[in-house]
Amino acid sequence: MEFVMLFVSILLLLVLITKFKLNTFVSLVITAFVLALLLGMNPSKIPDAVLGAQGMGNILGSNAVIFIFGGMIGRLVADAGGSYRIAKTLIAWFGLKRLQWAVLLASFIIGISMIFGVGMVLLIPIVFAVAIEAGVPLLYLGISMTAALSSAQGFLPPQPAPTAVASQLGANVGLMLIVGLVVSIITAIVAGPVYTKLAQKFAPDAFQFKEHIEAVGEVKEYDLDKSPSFAMSVLTSVFPLIFMIIATVYKLVVSGGKAPANPDMVYRVIDFLANPAVAMTISLVFAIFAMGPGQKRSMKEVETSLTEGLNSVAGILLIVGGGGALRGVLVTSGMSNQIAHLFQSSGSMSPVTIVLFAWAVASLLRIAVGSATVAGITAVGVVNGILAANPHGDLLLVLVALAIGAGSLIASHVNDAGFWIFKEYFDLTVKQTFQIWTVLETVISVTGLIVILIITALFV
Repeated sequence: MEFVMLFVSILLLLVLITKFKLNTFVSLVITAFVLALLLGMNPSKIPDAVLGAQGMGNILGSNAVIFIFGGMIGRLVADAGGSYRIAKTLIAWFGLKRLQWAVLLASFIIGISMIFGVGMVLLIPIVFAVAIEAGVPLLYLGISMTAALSSAQGFLPPQPAPTAVASQLGANVGLMLIVGLVVSIITAIVAGPVYTKLAQKFAPDAFQFKEHIEAVGEVKEYDLDKSPSFAMSVLTSVFPLIFMIIATVYKLVVSGGKAPANPDMVYRVIDFLANPAVAMTISLVFAIFAMGPGQKRSMKEVETSLTEGLNSVAGILLIVGGGGALRGVLVTSGMSNQIAHLFQSSGSMSPVTIVLFAWAVASLLRIAVGSATVAGITAVGVVNGILAANPHGDLLLVLVALAIGAGSLIASHVNDAGFWIFKEYFDLTVKQTFQIWTVLETVISVTGLIVILIITALFV
């Protein structure tokens, strides 16, 4: 009966978001309260399960710093002209014949520290200007740009969804970053330049050369002589990753990834600097000076960038919290334990089966509710029960988190804001958006799953 209640609640969430167009955060909180009541929880415990340490408070916590500071770093780099510098430099290096690869790499670097929607807004004008200069359709370059941004969003900390999923599963964020880079690079290539060739064949009408697109508007350009250098722009964008990667590699080499009983001073310092919240704080301080006074920008301009960066992630931060509220009810009500007992009684599951299940759960939720973030966070509450019923190591936790990320990207359609953003920016019809965007997201999801399954089979 509890599983029927869970199904009814997810159906309610779908109706609130798609039918009544209710704000996603509000819909999640309402659904969490309804699910708690349907499961017969003690009314006095419901508020804490939804909003307290087990629910919204649990998933936000220090993660809020990661999300907010990440958005601020991305905006600082963009407003100083750093994103423009990265794109133009790589395009100049690669040349006209390999423009897709230049756009792919530029978008990937920028996408590491910038949420998908903001990345689209900032990169589209740059890519559009390049497309006009090269005499090619915007979509010819835009698919690679979108594939890179979406892959980073789905698999790489410090992006909100991967970070939140890793946190809730107890996965090592540094290790997830390393494995996620492998997965996201492969998916970006397959869904970018490779998929573009296929898309040109089955949707040729979408690839029309246009010199003006209403949604793009006037293309903003920066004076390259006054913008930060390419090296500084890239360094500022990926600064948080440096700490996490170094620390993870160091731990793997020194202690096999496990904390030693008596860690020395070097280990403790590296472990401290690699904490995602610490890494993001240090990175933001670096970005403020590197992209502020270091570029002769006033602190007032820096403050404007910080505020806009905060605004850009505020909505996503609330959605992440709302997903945590739903997860809190699943845990507090004991439903996660019921799922664990269900799978314990059915025998142990292989790592490959667990990864497939995690992907399938996230995929179904993605198709139902639209939001990749909601799908990922909600899937954790279900998958946690399976992990509790089966022995697992650090790598499997990371692979499950990545599988959830892959599933949360599949088959974007009309209930996903990304669908409409893509449609407007590339000036497509609804049919063309299904042909290009929906298939592109599915290619990323399935390719990611295949890569994750291969890694699982070989190393777990």
